[in-house]
Amino acid sequence: MFKKLYYKIFKSDQKNVLKLQNKINFFKEKYEDKIIEINNIIKNKTQLNFFHSGPLGDLIYSLPLIKKLSESHKCNLYVNLNKKFTYDYYKHTGNGYYIDERTFKFLFPLLKTQKSLNIIKKYEDEKIDINLDLFREIPISFTFNSPRWFFAITGEHFDLNNPSLFVDDHAEIKNKIVILRSFRFRNIYINYDFLKNYNDLLYVGVEEEYQDLKKNIPNLEMYNCKDLLEMAQIIKSSKFFLGNMSVGYALSETLKVPRLLEASPETPFVQPVGNNGFDFFFQPHFEKLFKYLNDNF
Repeated sequence: MFKKLYYKIFKSDQKNVLKLQNKINFFKEKYEDKIIEINNIIKNKTQLNFFHSGPLGDLIYSLPLIKKLSESHKCNLYVNLNKKFTYDYYKHTGNGYYIDERTFKFLFPLLKTQKSLNIIKKYEDEKIDINLDLFREIPISFTFNSPRWFFAITGEHFDLNNPSLFVDDHAEIKNKIVILRSFRFRNIYINYDFLKNYNDLLYVGVEEEYQDLKKNIPNLEMYNCKDLLEMAQIIKSSKFFLGNMSVGYALSETLKVPRLLEASPETPFVQPVGNNGFDFFFQPHFEKLFKYLNDNF
């Protein structure tokens, strides 16, 4: 009996060792040289060309890395258009693409205002130094905070307590509770119905999302932002921001405004970092934190 148990454990250990060795071999064959090359490029060049295919939220979360490297390099960002999703991205507005032409036009005014970026344009076969899409391939878990995906590629770290996105206040819309709740990454354990008891609620997402929320929050208003820069300005000027994982929350997190994240139990890719950032998984905490932000900001 003991001999059988020994061989069973021994074989299990052998399988685990082989599995780990296969992972190591996979990394060495496909990605080790790329990581070393990126490290050397950062060390030896004074100008860096970045490549990113989106979507918008992921691109915004790469800005902390670029902000850090812009302290010692000129940083150029080339946005790759029309990369198709290879999985079902429920009710995404990009017509099946991470970033299409329309989305790029919506994004461009915001990127153009960022001092950390020297050149911003659509990718047209320029020579790339750092492919930020690599985070989707390298053997790391997605379940840690999104900006750190790009730290993993480069070995460079930005202090996430600080803002990495900078915009002026909105000229007219101020002190609203700004909301964006996409159909993706929703928390099934909570609802927004209690917001009907609050004032100054402003939705900045798409019409279908707005209509979905307004069924239970009749006093919710909507504003159609002309571009992502205006959305960022409204969020910058808000009383606080509320939303799930979306480009809206990415803007609030990189701006470091008071913010409340509807955390996703299944896909916790984003966590608030720094002052006045909160998240919740369950209804009592949602209502308590919302009241706290409403009373104190």
